[in-house]
Amino acid sequence: MDYLSLALKDMRALKKNGSKTIDRLNLDQLMHKPSTESNSLADIVKHLHGNMLSRWTDFLTADGEKDWRKREEEFQASFSSKEELFQLWEEGWELTLKTIENLNEEDLNKKIKIRGEDQSVVEAIQRQLVHYASHVGQMMYIGKMILNEEWESLSIPRGKSEEFLQMKLNQGR
Repeated sequence: MDYLSLALKDMRALKKNGSKTIDRLNLDQLMHKPSTESNSLADIVKHLHGNMLSRWTDFLTADGEKDWRKREEEFQASFSSKEELFQLWEEGWELTLKTIENLNEEDLNKKIKIRGEDQSVVEAIQRQLVHYASHVGQMMYIGKMILNEEWESLSIPRGKSEEFLQMKLNQGR
């Protein structure tokens, strides 16, 4: 599997887990801050949206930190509906995935800038994968804290590891 295909696969998996988490919660739960120093799930969505628009707009030709981005405001999310929140989520991911889909192998060693710092396209993609994974993990954790026993695992449910392993091993036979 080539790098771009792998990056797209991983990005889509992150989007899927974040989407499933958002789907399970109502607007009040999405706006809930677990503590005074925590971000709500809505804050994280707004931050990811701002980051994605900034990083992936004119990806190969402009610095990834755009003048129009208001990063500090991303952590003060206010939504009138869950649909409004989900629209930002989808818009950010659509730009991210389309941009990566339109890259080719020759683009991977090109240099781009983020906050004036040179990096290869591969480094920039990896930077965003790590960033997005940390925030989607936060989203899932917040969702799990809110729903507690009502949370349905997005991976292998607790106590089902051996069953899952055997199922995987049997698929290969």
